[in-house]
Amino acid sequence: MAKKNPSAVALGKLGGKASMKSRTSEQREQFARAGGLAGGSARAKALSAADRKAIAKKAAAARWGKKNAAK
Repeated sequence: MAKKNPSAVALGKLGGKASMKSRTSEQREQFARAGGLAGGSARAKALSAADRKAIAKKAAAARWGKKNAAK
């Protein structure tokens, strides 16, 4: 059996087939938040340790303005 996509499962639990126009703004925010959380963990699992390290260095350089941290 194929492995399920965690993002798709999270969206399905929220009723992803229903129209977004019929939802309140709070429901839309919850829907988007759940999708973002599921997507973030799926992305982290797909990245290698070296890739995660490179992304973290780039983020630190952007946050702290250190030009040498991105190397």
